[in-house]
Amino acid sequence: MEEELKCPVCGSLFREPIILPCSHNVCLPCARTIAVQTPDGEQHLPQPLLHSRGSGLPAGAAAAPPLDHDAAAGQACSGTSGSAAGGLGGGAGGGGDHADKLSLYSETDSGYGSYTPSLKSPNGVRVLPMVPAPPGSSAAAARGAACSSLSSSSSSSITCPQCHRSASLDHRGLRGFQRNRLLEAIVQRYQQGRGALHGASAAAAVAICQLCDRTPPEPAATLCEQCDVLYCAACQLKCHPSRGPFAKHRLVQPPPPPPAEAASASPGAAQGAPSGGGGCKSPGGAGAAGGSAARKFPTCPEHEMENYSMYCVSCRTPVCYLCLEEGRHGKHEMKPLGAMWKQHKAQLSQALNGVSDKAKEAKEFLVQLKNILQQIQENGLDYEACLVAQCDALVDALTRQKAKLLTKVTKEREHKLKMVWDQINHCTLKLRQSTGLMEYCLEVIKENDPSGFLQISDALIKRVQVSQEQWVKGALEPKVSAEFDLTLDSEPLLQAIHQLDFIQMKCRVPPGPLLQLEKCCTHNNSVTLAWRMPPFTHSPVDGYILELDDGDGGQFREVYVGKETLCTIDGLHFNSTYNARVKAFNSSGVGPYSKTVVLQTSDVAWFTFDPNSGHRDIILSNDNQTATCSSYDDRVVLGTAAFSKGVHYWELHVDRYDNHPDPAFGVARASVVKDMMLGKDDKAWAMYVDNNRSWFMHCNSHTNRTEGGVCKGATVGVLLDLNKHTLTFFINGQQQGPTAFSHVDGVFMPALSLNRNVQVTLHTGLEVPTNLGRPKLSGN
Repeated sequence: MEEELKCPVCGSLFREPIILPCSHNVCLPCARTIAVQTPDGEQHLPQPLLHSRGSGLPAGAAAAPPLDHDAAAGQACSGTSGSAAGGLGGGAGGGGDHADKLSLYSETDSGYGSYTPSLKSPNGVRVLPMVPAPPGSSAAAARGAACSSLSSSSSSSITCPQCHRSASLDHRGLRGFQRNRLLEAIVQRYQQGRGALHGASAAAAVAICQLCDRTPPEPAATLCEQCDVLYCAACQLKCHPSRGPFAKHRLVQPPPPPPAEAASASPGAAQGAPSGGGGCKSPGGAGAAGGSAARKFPTCPEHEMENYSMYCVSCRTPVCYLCLEEGRHGKHEMKPLGAMWKQHKAQLSQALNGVSDKAKEAKEFLVQLKNILQQIQENGLDYEACLVAQCDALVDALTRQKAKLLTKVTKEREHKLKMVWDQINHCTLKLRQSTGLMEYCLEVIKENDPSGFLQISDALIKRVQVSQEQWVKGALEPKVSAEFDLTLDSEPLLQAIHQLDFIQMKCRVPPGPLLQLEKCCTHNNSVTLAWRMPPFTHSPVDGYILELDDGDGGQFREVYVGKETLCTIDGLHFNSTYNARVKAFNSSGVGPYSKTVVLQTSDVAWFTFDPNSGHRDIILSNDNQTATCSSYDDRVVLGTAAFSKGVHYWELHVDRYDNHPDPAFGVARASVVKDMMLGKDDKAWAMYVDNNRSWFMHCNSHTNRTEGGVCKGATVGVLLDLNKHTLTFFINGQQQGPTAFSHVDGVFMPALSLNRNVQVTLHTGLEVPTNLGRPKLSGN
């Protein structure tokens, strides 16, 4: 909220705020700073004012006490016209309305003396420069001349520092704008509350620089007696140098804070002074932030002794009764001030509700953005890890292929070396034999014994011929080349490496989902499957298709199509093995299947009575395992299990049996009639029994009467064999006879009909009995 309580000009908490016509607020001293005098020729300032540049006020004038706020307008510029007598504002700096106008030009009323006509204030509003007086002239004379000049040839205006709309000032000057006392009160409460939080440090409060933009502000080092502004060392050098118009200003040590202010001051209170004006002081000079200061009741600015009593709808402003009788509001639409106060409060509260909703949405949006930041960080790390892993995989694959290629080169080299060494050895052996034969023949030729020569010449000639024939064509040619006939074609791979980049997010079919086996489970005759997409999947997913076979290894069929990644399928066969798989799809098509998961349903059925399917007169207890009825008429209740295959057995224990009722036990369709005995329609197959006998009933037809009834403590067993399409009943272990189904297909649910004289308890999860007795049949 503190930003709402700061002046847009000085950046400090509001002091004496006034309401501009655009509904924005500004401190009164700051308004004097940004108000602009507009003469007929702006470059032609009044001559006395031009001569006033260069010197400050005389010591006596500077030390003069400030004029009373209410009497200022009558005491200043008494010789000028009425339009010039109205000032631009009253208050802290003293003097009349005309003095407030002249404070735009006077160096004694502002701490900013370094502005030039081409500069603008930080908010973009043009601020008029300081106009020093020439030597030997008095500021009073300059002011008087300016007042007379402004009354005839100039007008005043102020520009809002927020919306930059200009508003002309009338003869009252800045007094014509209403004082925002409500905002003053809020600032005062805020300062008091902040002072209470800083109680320990507030006791030791010191004078603080009024121009600091630091948080918290620096302690004041000097006080300018002419500007009446506290400066720290840095701000004094920057905003109040000891040269030019400020050369004659007297800088003194800052006085200690008064005891009352030292007890309640806080760093925020010290910031109440504007950073650009001559100190935003309250009219009394003691400060408006004092906790004990009484809040002034607002009065009419035109009739200062009258309080507001009505609200002018046309002008949208509070008025007093004199404004209705004498002023310009006489013919305007009026409404009671209290009624409009309540109405506008209600409108503001309603508008705040909308802002509150938007603020809540903004907070949620910020949380979402922060989550996105976290996700971006996490996804960035994941993608970096994935990139490193993929590049490492490429490097590993290249390394493995490099090893394979090196192995091929090594084998080729060893093969060539072996061939060459074999040829060298073979050729060396032949050469040795041929050389020995040649030397022997030469020695024979040297002999001179003809007969001896002829004895061996034929054999030698044959040996030489054979030796010559051994050097056949190609025998003296290398069998292998020194060159390797292996050329590695790496150009496509290099091109692929150079083209390696991130693919664009093109819409491709999604990959096969991953089944989350730790979340896949079975319960009774239902199965639950969960899956997710592989990590780093770039393809969008519009939905999933879950397929299941028939439990006998048959064809797959679709059992779910949607966007969820968790699905439960009910109504399956007990004691059956199902295969399931899932695939994803998007606008580009259907992706591949996931791996197949095998799920086994329960061997036996565990179920209770279904409170949703029973008649409203049925009363269930004991976790829906015990049933009775509030009516004397028979009412039907079904079980929570549904059977379409296999053999199933359950029992019902008779807890109470009064006045010989006829309960019925059996199976039924889900659409069975529930307000009459079980078996009277074509949707149920049942045995109804009294205390002596039992009958099988379907479509209101009674057959297979059997001796043996029920009583309190009896147990009735129901055996449903959907493989043989039979329904068998037992009373206390005695079989009551099998009954064939006329409808062999479909889904059957355990069923019971009873009235208020009977109470039974259901027992499930039982194995099929094998040692039950045979039936005792009687007549029809």
